[in-house]
Amino acid sequence: MIVLGLDPGIRHTGFGIIAGEKQKLSLIDTGVISPKQKQDLSEKISYIYNQIVELIKKYSPEEAAIEDVFMSVNIRSALILGHARGAAMVACTNNNVSIYTYEPTLIKKTIVGRGRADKNQVAFMVGQILGQKPIWPKDASDAIAIAICHHLIRTTLKKYK
Repeated sequence: MIVLGLDPGIRHTGFGIIAGEKQKLSLIDTGVISPKQKQDLSEKISYIYNQIVELIKKYSPEEAAIEDVFMSVNIRSALILGHARGAAMVACTNNNVSIYTYEPTLIKKTIVGRGRADKNQVAFMVGQILGQKPIWPKDASDAIAIAICHHLIRTTLKKYK
């Protein structure tokens, strides 16, 4: 199964594409989608959408995993993040990719063992799970972690059905 993990953000949307068969995982591609800072909000949203559509066309993931929205002290930031998340979800839906969402604490707990792990701990464990040195950006590590979390949860659920 090919899973697309997405960590949406209006400045940087991390993506991680993994292939998984039971407990064996491999990284296909990872990176960050970064709209130009000078673009207005609608152009940034369009750019994120189009880049995710290109990833879907290139890699044909069967499922996508996206981080749930978390409550933010800054309401404006949370709303802007919601736009990026919406662009990612519509890109997947319009291309027949099933979407699954996970709370940040569940992702961290699944990957690191602690729901309050920091980005460095997540990056380190993602590297350990994949058997690679984590040389990718932190937003990409988070996206890979989301994809791995999804794969592990789906694999576990299949065992018990």
